[in-house]
Amino acid sequence: MRTLITLLGLIFTLLILNSSLQAQERTTDRVWASPNAAVEQQIGLTTVSVTYGRPSVRERVIFGDLVPFDSVWRTGANESTAIVFSDDVLLEGEHVEAGTYSLYTIPGVDEWTVILNHKLSWGTQYDEAEDLVRVQVQPESAYFMEQMMIYFENITDNSGDMVIHWADTKVPVTIEVAGD
Repeated sequence: MRTLITLLGLIFTLLILNSSLQAQERTTDRVWASPNAAVEQQIGLTTVSVTYGRPSVRERVIFGDLVPFDSVWRTGANESTAIVFSDDVLLEGEHVEAGTYSLYTIPGVDEWTVILNHKLSWGTQYDEAEDLVRVQVQPESAYFMEQMMIYFENITDNSGDMVIHWADTKVPVTIEVAGD
């Protein structure tokens, strides 16, 4: 009887371990079609961090089709793009207090509206009443980028351009920090 109980205990333990190992197995079937990414840039003493989903072109027309012109876009995939400023900044000359915001845009042919919003959300749950600031910027033609990417260029001691780049379009947004 004791051997039977020990054997049943061993079988039970092996079953638990096996299901636990299977639950932790990592496979590519669970990878998002639009993987998450993050970038962080120091401008002066201020840290700017951006976390976003990276959708792919996949032979589609992006701006004006998949992402319609003159409509709010969450600027990335999956959930709203999050941007964090460790200190107060100027976004295209508009004052923004240190904090965490969501980044939305309204793409246009000749002009984009960049929006910082107080509410982080999943999907398309944008709430205009939560907007902190809206600024206008000019898109530029660029080399082809299959997966959307956000990066920084033109970094100085007190400013830098955050660039939203996807397909053959890039959109620089100037961020300035207070001097020391």
